[in-house]
Amino acid sequence: MTIRFLTSGESHGKCLNAIIEGIGYGYELDFDFINNELKKRQQGAGRGNRMKIETDVIEIKSGVRFSKTTGSPICLEIKNRDFENWKIPMSVEKFDFDGLDDVQKNEILEKIKEKKITKVRPGHADYSGAIKFGADDIRDILERSSARETATRVAVGAICQDILKKFGIYGEFEILSVCGADNEKDISEKIEKAKADGVSLGGIVKVKFTGLPIGLGSFVHWDKRLDGLLAQSMMSIPAIKSVEIGMGKDVCFNTGDKVHDEFYIIDNKITRKTNNAGGIEGGMTNGEPLLITVGMKPIPTMRKPLNSVDIENRTETKAHFERADTSAVYAMGVVALNMASIVLLNAFLDKFGGDSYNETLRNYNAR
Repeated sequence: MTIRFLTSGESHGKCLNAIIEGIGYGYELDFDFINNELKKRQQGAGRGNRMKIETDVIEIKSGVRFSKTTGSPICLEIKNRDFENWKIPMSVEKFDFDGLDDVQKNEILEKIKEKKITKVRPGHADYSGAIKFGADDIRDILERSSARETATRVAVGAICQDILKKFGIYGEFEILSVCGADNEKDISEKIEKAKADGVSLGGIVKVKFTGLPIGLGSFVHWDKRLDGLLAQSMMSIPAIKSVEIGMGKDVCFNTGDKVHDEFYIIDNKITRKTNNAGGIEGGMTNGEPLLITVGMKPIPTMRKPLNSVDIENRTETKAHFERADTSAVYAMGVVALNMASIVLLNAFLDKFGGDSYNETLRNYNAR
């Protein structure tokens, strides 16, 4: 893989970090564009109060000089402003109670106890994660499995998206529906009702890329097929439960003559009149717009909690509620767009190579 990245950080920890490797020398980055993508992730109808606290902005720690990449790993950081309220329960170091009186000690212990979670939420990583690691406090599972982690992915994806634009490749997304509603008025009404009812809503988003050259990806191995890589990247986003390329599952209900995109010669150019394949055939881009449709389940954390259990005393109870969104479908669209950008830039650099922007540009122009 040409590009690889790692992220770290917890939902209420000090910060979120990412290290990106594989981006060559001399790519000028638009920090306003990157930060605007982060801002967009925090927007959309149905978002919770956490978004009123955080103002996500990247701070580049290495790998960039005078706004241009240096070819070395890029390290970036996004601070969690809410950490000011979590310094005790999310402390990295253990507490030394020597020298503290009982009042001070009890205050610390009480703040830690307040944030301990033992009531699992159906649909979340809580239960499986607690069993996997043998954790008696679900806080240790929640903090990393939280969708807050996607802020770093958006930052990484925005850098990749910024680079793709330099080669005439542009991405966008649109909300197709929220819990079945497919226009702004109905979506707004559904979200307001769900908020009043204490429940959450999922939805469907379509991601589209134009300007992709033919031949990104490959058919020669299973792990090089671009649609497979894109599907994995989409399914890695918290709450995503379905991915479709082009016509998606509807191909199952049509005959071949209604599915496959026929070729024509128009103005001496090979062209097509349909794009049911969604821009990918045989695991490769085919020159048509890339179309990805993703479905998001309702968020598991709800003001009206579901029946659950307490793993500490093994009793039936209601699921834990912690500040959450009613709907994050718009935010999911931002994350999906940027996750796809990472996969596409990787495939682009795999095909056109180059240790620097100028070299990649020469290879691209020579195709």
